[in-house]
Amino acid sequence: MSDPLIKTVGRFESTFGVILGLALLFIGGGMMLPVAVEIISGGDDVIELVVSAAAFLALGAIIRSNSTIGDTRPASVFAGVAGTWIFVSVLGALPYILTGITERAGVGFGTEMADAIFESVSGFTCTGSTVLTNLPDLGDPDPQIGRGVLLWRQLTQWFGGMGIVALVLAVLPAMGVRGVGFLAAEAPGPAAGRLVPRLSETAKRLWYVYTAVTVLIALLYTLAGMGLYDAFQHAFTTAATGGFSPYNDSVGEFDSVPIEMAAIAGMVIGGINFSLHYRTLFRRDLGAYARDHETRSYLTILLVAFVLIMLPLWLASPFSFGTSVRTAAFNTATLGTSTGFGNAQGAGTPGDFVQWIPSGQMVLLVLMFIGGCTGSTSGGLKVGRFRVMGLLTERSLRQARHPHAVIPVKIGRDVVPDNMVNGIAGFTLTYLAFASAGTVLVAMLGTDFLTALGGAVGSMGNMGPALNNVGPTNTFLDSFSLTARMVLAFLMIVGRLEVFAIALMFTRPSRLLRQRLPMRVRRY
Repeated sequence: MSDPLIKTVGRFESTFGVILGLALLFIGGGMMLPVAVEIISGGDDVIELVVSAAAFLALGAIIRSNSTIGDTRPASVFAGVAGTWIFVSVLGALPYILTGITERAGVGFGTEMADAIFESVSGFTCTGSTVLTNLPDLGDPDPQIGRGVLLWRQLTQWFGGMGIVALVLAVLPAMGVRGVGFLAAEAPGPAAGRLVPRLSETAKRLWYVYTAVTVLIALLYTLAGMGLYDAFQHAFTTAATGGFSPYNDSVGEFDSVPIEMAAIAGMVIGGINFSLHYRTLFRRDLGAYARDHETRSYLTILLVAFVLIMLPLWLASPFSFGTSVRTAAFNTATLGTSTGFGNAQGAGTPGDFVQWIPSGQMVLLVLMFIGGCTGSTSGGLKVGRFRVMGLLTERSLRQARHPHAVIPVKIGRDVVPDNMVNGIAGFTLTYLAFASAGTVLVAMLGTDFLTALGGAVGSMGNMGPALNNVGPTNTFLDSFSLTARMVLAFLMIVGRLEVFAIALMFTRPSRLLRQRLPMRVRRY
């Protein structure tokens, strides 16, 4: 009988290494699709994409073959997940750097690498903010950016939507590792929902559902009039609620009501807990959505926001009733789900919401804070947390009147445990602290306050376009300095990993540093 220790000879005990190595192998394999598309379309960037894919695969193989699972305590697991996201996001800039698309965008010598990293981070975190100014127009006979690179840009959001580490969960249990901590470190909300007892099987089924939803959305786009290639390009980022489009004017490039309706349906689907999609698609539980309190609240918020935006647009703007309904519905969905698509055909057109009256913009700002449901691909605080914070406020007011009363926080008939309430309150305060600090720092770097606020809130919520100078017809290249863009890229990762993974990433180094300090210093 072989000694299991022999299998790990020459390997480093590194949970981060195992997660990272497997993630790089998965993504490197996925990069073969953009390579194939570039070859078929006769593009000029085949070699650059092949080199990028080879870098992912080779580095992943080296790291994985030299790593074995080490510490699986929460701090190490969260640090491994956060480190993987940061590393993959940085390495994901390689195709942009090698093909030179950030240089072609007129960014300027010396900043191409930083802006390529910004574009990659925005992709993997499903934010959708961009620095590219030379995306093609629909039917452009001589685009400056090849189809393969554009598809890679779309795929970064698709990989990031359900979660890079969720892919890793499918194989970690084969090495005798429990996946609970890993899923918790990346789960998009306080309770993404377990589908089956084994976490590896849950991860697989979530990816099955995610793929099925992507195909469904692509079908909707096709029926609405998109070509098959464009339908899948946009389906990748709609299911991920990411918002990247291969065209300068995003969905507005098509100027089509049916396509915008398909996008709205896809974005709303992406903002709902994927465990409910699983119950509907695979268990034929058609009442799952109606029974879920959070989904009902989510749809209610979107409907109320739509009315609050549409009526002032119709009554106080030069838009017709039909135009007001169309533009309000699309932009409510795109920011209420943190997707970030645009339906404007240029600055000053109805879909350019930074030109709206202030009341509509304020509603959009609230939506940017809330986001979609827990267990969805959306960003933001999440509707579930928003509800709990509202109920916590109500309880505080009631206890002010009845100091000795024991008043639980309840959603429907279910009591929310106090430890979860406290955790959500702590998360919300930390989230707001990061957004506030980001706003101040970006403003100090030379950006006007409203643009800085929109950029920071949008980055934390993984929204994409924001207010003032970073609306749907602008890029982040226009309004933020290079340093400010790096701050916003950091906020994107913090928001995607829901704050605590990044915070815990620094726990171990901080502890080791404190252990090395003299005792008299540690007391302070």
